[in-house]
Amino acid sequence: MRILAIETSCDDTSVALVENKGGFKVLENIVSSQIKVHKKWGGVVPNLAKREHQKNLPLIIRKIIKCSNPDFIAVTNGPGLEPCLWVGINFAIDLAERLKKPLIPVNHIESHLLANWAELGKKEIKFPALALIVSGGHTILILVKGIGEYEMVGETRDDAAGECFDKIARILGFGYPGGPIISQKASELKKRKYDIKLPRPMIYQNNYDFSFSGLKTAVLYEFQNRSPKARKSKDYIREICFEAQEAITDVLLKKTIKAAKDFKVSTIILGGGVVANKSLREKFKKAAGEAGLEIVLPSAEYCTDNAVMTAVTAFFNKDKAGDWKDLSADANLKIGK
Repeated sequence: MRILAIETSCDDTSVALVENKGGFKVLENIVSSQIKVHKKWGGVVPNLAKREHQKNLPLIIRKIIKCSNPDFIAVTNGPGLEPCLWVGINFAIDLAERLKKPLIPVNHIESHLLANWAELGKKEIKFPALALIVSGGHTILILVKGIGEYEMVGETRDDAAGECFDKIARILGFGYPGGPIISQKASELKKRKYDIKLPRPMIYQNNYDFSFSGLKTAVLYEFQNRSPKARKSKDYIREICFEAQEAITDVLLKKTIKAAKDFKVSTIILGGGVVANKSLREKFKKAAGEAGLEIVLPSAEYCTDNAVMTAVTAFFNKDKAGDWKDLSADANLKIGK
């Protein structure tokens, strides 16, 4: 079975061709980034992203479609930026009708979770499991009872972790996206000199929710209270980036391990763009090992938005295939209960 998938939920235009014959094989995976377009604005501008999707999608499809011969077409229909979602949906509907192929709608959050299956091979995941999805606009804890059986047990009450990284980067005068820049600066820290201490919001509360807006504000006050000389110091920038990254990671880790123990799962599944962060990956692997938990996480290329994860998710949702002429975008599409 071959699935041609389209992903345009935010600012990456992606098309992939994935085959499954007892296991997943990625035949094509093209991602066109829009970072240069949005960098000067400090974040994604929906109408600009829509325009870029309209320009890039036909070019990418042209590279794949001639030799693809798919059995299904798949497309992300939410959550995401509505103008961007509609570009992919309209294109997918037209393509499905021209090729006379059934169309499968895909939940973007579920696809971040199931991105792991693209690389599992014959390895099986034991359910129930706990999934942490940390992408640009989402920080969610999900009790996974099986593929397609999800219960959301925790979510962010304001800024998601990815948004927090971006906003902190903006405070410090960096460009977009903020996560990779903060990670790079943090990795350069050799010794603490400024004794920077940032809060770990909600880390000890007896729930599984998150809040990162207070951390962003704490970084702003910390930065504003320093002298102009300190703000320009490479050592100061490295230290505040390190402390901010540690604060975000500590909260994510503490909440996830707590939930895993409370729900008595043996496996933690990670997904989403923030999971590409090297420090976060290392800390989660170490903590999971110490807690006797198995951890499953995708390679960095499948953490950020891509159509491979859309295709893999479509495979597990074949029963939803249809002509979908009335398929619509749902910017706030939920996963599970």
